[in-house]
Amino acid sequence: MLWKHGLATSLFAAAMTAAVCAHAQDAAQPVVKWTLDVLRDGQQIDQFEGTTTVGQARTDTHHHVVTHDIGCKDQPGGSIDLQRTVTISPLQANASESILAIDAQETLESDVQSQTPEGCALPPQPRRIAASHPGLRVPADEPVNWQIVDMNPSLAYRISASVAPPQP
Repeated sequence: MLWKHGLATSLFAAAMTAAVCAHAQDAAQPVVKWTLDVLRDGQQIDQFEGTTTVGQARTDTHHHVVTHDIGCKDQPGGSIDLQRTVTISPLQANASESILAIDAQETLESDVQSQTPEGCALPPQPRRIAASHPGLRVPADEPVNWQIVDMNPSLAYRISASVAPPQP
């Protein structure tokens, strides 16, 4: 019975040591403060920001509900949720640069206004955009642009990142 107790104690001690080491490893990872500006045709339309530890991920979703006038009498039509979801995962970071994995999904409206054969207004057609960057290099405190869509409308992300100062 003593042997079983000793084995259980050893296994418990090993598990605790592994947990403490894992926690110490997480604590030693740099924390990245980042900002992602969404630019449509060169104008900022949205912003995400956060502080994320290297090896972790942060996902945020923003909603923008729009309603358009449709038909020949310009009556308000149905609403659409222009949803934008961004996931930022710092892969590496030091005082001079951060490397970020970025995943984004957007519902984006076209710049082109459609009309019926009679000339009545139709709402812009939404489209889903999905983009992924496996490792964007961002120099400390120097924004980097990542072009997502070239035109109709153009869509780019401007990303800034730096290692956050240690918390006391």
